[in-house]
Amino acid sequence: MKYLALATAIMGAPIFTHAAYAETPILTVYAGDYFTSEWGPGPVIEAEFEKICDCDLEFSTGDLLPRLLLEGTRTKADVVIGLTSDVTAKARATGLFAPHGQDNGALTLPIEWADDTFLPFNYGHTAFIYDDTRMATPPASFDELLAMPDDIKIVIQDPRTSISGLALVLWVQSVYGDEAEAAWAKLAPKILTVTKDWSASYGMFTDGEADMVLSYTTSPAYHMFAEEDFTKHAALFSEGHYFMVETVAKIAKTDQPELADQFMAYVMSSEFQTIIPTANWSLPSALPRESWPEGWSDLPLPENVLFYDELEAAALQYKAIEAWRSALTQ
Repeated sequence: MKYLALATAIMGAPIFTHAAYAETPILTVYAGDYFTSEWGPGPVIEAEFEKICDCDLEFSTGDLLPRLLLEGTRTKADVVIGLTSDVTAKARATGLFAPHGQDNGALTLPIEWADDTFLPFNYGHTAFIYDDTRMATPPASFDELLAMPDDIKIVIQDPRTSISGLALVLWVQSVYGDEAEAAWAKLAPKILTVTKDWSASYGMFTDGEADMVLSYTTSPAYHMFAEEDFTKHAALFSEGHYFMVETVAKIAKTDQPELADQFMAYVMSSEFQTIIPTANWSLPSALPRESWPEGWSDLPLPENVLFYDELEAAALQYKAIEAWRSALTQ
């Protein structure tokens, strides 16, 4: 009877299925490695979004475009954040993405943006950063940079592995056109090394191994506002600076469409946008200048913006990279 009673109790007890114990829904966001580092915006964005989404936001990091091309329709992503306008054409061609559903009219970019799939979340201008304790008179143009003595040492990133490196070769292409390879030949003796990614280059610069480093016009902001170091500056060039947008996009076959839509809307919110300057050290895509953090409106920014749309960038990438490779291997 004891066994019968026990069996009856077990059989009569409520059956808690997986559905009854449904786990908190997970939104998987693919992002670059930098995004989730302790100094990147990911941790703050994760904490703040989870306060409003009743979900678990999980970042999955790595090289975005190669990963998406490899996974195809098997991707685990619901949202992808960090693809730049220089590679969105190839990303779009995968057919993986759906319209973002947000109002492009709310963007505060210095260019018009009509794309209904890839939504900008921040932007910046490629620039060479220098330390005024090491370089008293920086170049004021690309031509002046090329004419500097060869004992000036510059660190740049590889355009085949780095988004900033790719932006640089497109910048040179936009300034010099068919003379890009000749421009690279003049710059080559000044290039101390080419690193795989931005962090390696910037670390060499801050360690004093190089006079200038390829980065962004907003890079000095980190030193100014986080370190109270006012010695780092962007050399502003009269020819203009290459403009680069980082985007966020929704996977069409996401199994969390409502959460993905909620995240896309969150990206456009003032809460998200105010995180960007002091966490990603870049300019917010949908925040009026008067709402930028204190001091940011005073940052020197280029007067001229150079930009290739995704089709132009895709068409010129091989030529721009080949001009760089050919000049640096001579």
